[in-house]
Amino acid sequence: MPQTIDGLQKIVEPMSGPIQRFANLVDQTFGSNMKSLTCFGTVVGGPFDASRHTARSCLVLDAVDLIALRRLAGEGTKLGKAAIAAPLIMTPDYIKSSLDTFPVELLNIKLHHATLTGEDLFEALDFEDAHIRLQCERELKTTLIGLRQGLLASAGRDNFIGALEVDAADTLMGTLRAMLWLKGTREPKPTNDVLTEIETLIERKLTGIRSSLDPTSSHDWATFEKLYADVEQLGKVADAW
Repeated sequence: MPQTIDGLQKIVEPMSGPIQRFANLVDQTFGSNMKSLTCFGTVVGGPFDASRHTARSCLVLDAVDLIALRRLAGEGTKLGKAAIAAPLIMTPDYIKSSLDTFPVELLNIKLHHATLTGEDLFEALDFEDAHIRLQCERELKTTLIGLRQGLLASAGRDNFIGALEVDAADTLMGTLRAMLWLKGTREPKPTNDVLTEIETLIERKLTGIRSSLDPTSSHDWATFEKLYADVEQLGKVADAW
């Protein structure tokens, strides 16, 4: 399956080389069963930091092949060292049937993606606002529960709390982009612009989320409290949208 050069050009440096090698590996492993390989998230347009992020992708197959997946799994250590995460595995039918159950995830792929091989199966996806709204509410409630449980599991270790903040903030950005979609923002926007637009809409600064996303910030207890308060307020807003 030929490489889509335009798609590769969207990948941030210095990841274009490793991503191209990954695409070649996937092509060799799955052959004609592969429908497409699409990268998404921060590796497309940034900001991407290989010390903190991993390149995410979606591999669409005509049919799930467990034996081929097992062969790809054997390359997992090598891919991890190259800051490349295991791809999401989907089929075209799975994508179509998941528009109502996983709209936020699919919407975020649609907004920030680069198809490297095969057909772009995400650009033309349509979503029902009701499905997106429901998942936004669910994601925010899930994040709150995760922060509570993570705090209990931290055993007072500040470094654990810091990692919890970073993971939660990264997940929240997908939800915030979906919330903007509900308000008519249909084009991809960088992280800071997303936060600024949400802050304007809810008339409240999201200092906890901003600090959690900032690698130079002190990821400490004070930041955790602010992050928790941000998520709590966003949950109330989403309920009203």
